[in-house]
Amino acid sequence: MRIEIKEPQQSWIEDFAALKRAIMRAAPAGAYLHHIGSTAIPGLPAKDIIDIQLTVNDLADVDVEAFEQVGFEHRPIVIDHCPPGAELAEGELCKAFYRSRGRPANLHIREKGRFNQRYSLLCRDFLRAHPTAANAYALIKQRLAQRFADDVDFYYDIKDPVFDIIMDGANEWARLIGWSEPPAD
Repeated sequence: MRIEIKEPQQSWIEDFAALKRAIMRAAPAGAYLHHIGSTAIPGLPAKDIIDIQLTVNDLADVDVEAFEQVGFEHRPIVIDHCPPGAELAEGELCKAFYRSRGRPANLHIREKGRFNQRYSLLCRDFLRAHPTAANAYALIKQRLAQRFADDVDFYYDIKDPVFDIIMDGANEWARLIGWSEPPAD
């Protein structure tokens, strides 16, 4: 996969809404969705891939065949990145991961209240509220893509620790404002 960062697209919001309808047909009872990642942050350049988080009570409730029927292919990724120095139980990082067979999209299914479920939402909300941090992050992504467009592993080897730095500020911000998980999108 070649990494290409695109200018922000209004269609990303509309594409999320269309994907949401399909995903919710396959979702277990009580599940809900959030648009996450760079395409969920207004004005932020991003890869043209919609990232979606489906929050479930238990990963065991996820029906792989139901997601296959609505156009999502199950992928072998089952754990998220762990920030350096963080000592987290494996359950805090577990997920199910799917890719859309249609419009490029990644579906991250995570359990409610887990570290990784909170991480993606807090990061999104922090970048929405802090344009300077969002613009700096955009510049990092653009420069990485210019230099390492064909090296996905290297791109993420740099991007993941950058997120850990962002999250240090995001956690402090969350404490200051009393941030809590927002309602579903």
